[in-house]
Amino acid sequence: MPEINQDTLFSFTKCMTHSIPYAKSYPKPHSTANLSAHSTANFSAPIPMSNIQSLIGNTPLVKIKNVIRKPGVQVFAKLEGQNPGGSVKDRAAYGMIKGALERGEIGPGVRLVEATSGNTGIALAMIARIFGLDITLIMPDNSTAERVQTMEAYGAEVLLTPAARTIEYSRELAEEMVANGGFLMLNQFANPDNWGAHFDSTGPEIWRDTAGKVTHFVSSMGTTGTIMGVSRFLKMQNPAVQIVGVQPTEGSSIPGIRRWSPEFLPKIYEPERVDRIIDVSTEEALETMRRMAREDAVFGGVSSGGAMAAAARLAEELEEGLIVTIVCDRGDRYLSSGVFG
Repeated sequence: MPEINQDTLFSFTKCMTHSIPYAKSYPKPHSTANLSAHSTANFSAPIPMSNIQSLIGNTPLVKIKNVIRKPGVQVFAKLEGQNPGGSVKDRAAYGMIKGALERGEIGPGVRLVEATSGNTGIALAMIARIFGLDITLIMPDNSTAERVQTMEAYGAEVLLTPAARTIEYSRELAEEMVANGGFLMLNQFANPDNWGAHFDSTGPEIWRDTAGKVTHFVSSMGTTGTIMGVSRFLKMQNPAVQIVGVQPTEGSSIPGIRRWSPEFLPKIYEPERVDRIIDVSTEEALETMRRMAREDAVFGGVSSGGAMAAAARLAEELEEGLIVTIVCDRGDRYLSSGVFG
C-alpha cells in the first residue's frame, strides 16, 4: 500500500473539505485552505467562529511512529480531545440535544438528566449551556475530580452514585427520575442521534483525511455510538473496511470502555456492524496510554490507551494496511487519579 504522509493528508483535506454530505444539523468542517505540514509560518489567519458548536468535529489525524512500528502498516490517531469540550462526546451531545429540540421534546420547565461515566456529561453540560437548558448528570463516585468540576463549571447539577454499583445503577436512577416526571433523558445508549453524529461527521472525516485508503477502524466501545456511526459510513464507501471494537477483559475496569451485562447492552448496538472485538486488560490500556504520551507526544486518556493497545495487536497481524483509531479525550482529565505517576 502506498504510504500516506502528512503532505498527502493535508492536500487531500484541502481538496475535500466542503464536499462531504454533512447533515444539516451538524457543524460543517472548518476551512483548511493554506495549511502546511511543514511550517506554522504558512498557516492562514484563524477563521472566526460565530459559536462554540462550530468548532465541533474536523479533528486532526496524527501518524503514530513509535508506539506502533510495523513495516507496511500505518496507524493514525484521530485526536478527539481537540473538540471544544475536550472529547469525542461533543459530537453526540450536540446531535442529541439539537435533535430533541428540533422534535419539540424539550418543553418549558423540563430538565435534562443523563447517566454518564464522564466525557458525555461534560459535553452535554457544555451543549446544554449553549442552548440555555438545565441538566442533571449522574455518575459513579469514582469519577475524577476534574470531570465533576468541569460539569459543574458549565452549570450542571452532578449526582454521584456508589462506584461499586457501576454506571448501570446510575442509568437506573436516571430512569427513575424520568418516571417521576419533570425530566427528559436523552438516553445516549438508545438514541440514534448518538451514532448519527458519527455517521455525519467522524466517518466522513476519516474517509476524507485518509484519501479513502483506510483499511481498519479501531474504537473503544462504551455507548457504542462512535463505532456504530463510523461503521455505517465507512462500509458504505468500502465494504472491505474492517471495523474493530475494543472492550475490557473479564474483570478489568477501563474508564469509558464497557463490557456490558446483556440486559444493559446499548440498544443502538448492532453486533453485525463490528467485524471483530479485541479484549484489552486494564494494565495494557494504562501502559499504552503512558507510552503514547512519552513516545509519540499523544496525551490521551485510559480508553484511548485501550484502543491503541488493540490497534498495536492488530498491526502485528497485518502485512499492510492503514489503521485509524480514536483518541477519545485528553490525558489531563485523569491527572488526579495518578495514572500518569
